[in-house]
Amino acid sequence: MPKGYWIAFVTVTDPDAYAGYQHHAPAAFAKYGARFLARGGDAATLEGELWQRHVVIEFDSKEQAVACYNSPEYQSARRHRSNACNANIVIVEGMVPI
Repeated sequence: MPKGYWIAFVTVTDPDAYAGYQHHAPAAFAKYGARFLARGGDAATLEGELWQRHVVIEFDSKEQAVACYNSPEYQSARRHRSNACNANIVIVEGMVPI
């Protein structure tokens, strides 16, 4: 079964409010077995919109990643970031191993 990947581009506009998200979100990620492959760090934007943070999270499947996003735990955390940042989030199915 292919892995699922949660890819987020984020620019924080209110660091104090965003801290509430950072405090609550780990519970959802832990529950759904998330593995962070990239979170913040040095990035080079070569094309497209400039974002402050880039996040790549691996899950055992796309369905698991979607379930994490839709979970009560994540939706509770999401309310803390709704006015604290601008974000684009996509969940994509990985390639089938050959």
